Amino acid sequence: SAAILAGGQARRFGGADKGRLAVGGRTILERQLDALTGVADTVLLVGYRGEAPVPAHVRCVPDEVPDRGPLGGLATAFSAAPGATILLLACDMPFLHAPFLSHLLELAGAADAVVPRTERGYHPLCAAYTPACEPVVRRQLQRGALRMLDLLPDVRLRVVGEDAIATFGNAAALLANVNTAADLDALGSLLNH
Repeated sequence: SAAILAGGQARRFGGADKGRLAVGGRTILERQLDALTGVADTVLLVGYRGEAPVPAHVRCVPDEVPDRGPLGGLATAFSAAPGATILLLACDMPFLHAPFLSHLLELAGAADAVVPRTERGYHPLCAAYTPACEPVVRRQLQRGALRMLDLLPDVRLRVVGEDAIATFGNAAALLANVNTAADLDALGSLLNH
C-alpha cells in the first residue's frame, strides 16, 4: 500500500493544498499517482482535507488522531491497510517515479524500514515501513514523541544511500519537496534532471 500524507497544515505555504500545486503543467498529486501506478495495489490519501475531488481508486482516510504529524499519518495508514508494507510519501514531492519507489518496496523484505539518506540527511517521508514498525510507531505516539527520525533507531533499518539513489536519477531532484514558494520556484530548474 502507498500512503500519501496530505494532512499537514502547510504553514510555510499559506495553508495551500500542496498536492494541488502545479509542477511542469501537472499537479504534484497527479505526478505521484502516476508514479504509484503498478507499484501499490492500494493508494491512501491520509488526512486529506482539500475540496478538490480525488480519483476513484484513491481512498481518502482521515487522521486517526489529528495533529500528530507524519508519525500519526503512518499509524493511520497501518490501520487502513492492516498487515501491509506502507510506502509513505509526503504530498509535496513531485519528482518521485515508479522504479525508485518499487526499489524501496523490494528492499523492505530484509528490513523493518527502508529510508533514503542523502547529504541533507534521512528522508523518512519517502520510505517503506513494514508492519513490524507499527508497534514502535504506536509506542512513540503514546509517549508524544512525534519525530519520524526518532522511529529509525528502534527498527531494523535499511538505508538507501546516495550512490544507490543515483542509479535512479539526481537525488536532489528525486527527493525534492515543496515547503515554500521559493522551493516551488526552484523546482523549474530540476524538471529535466
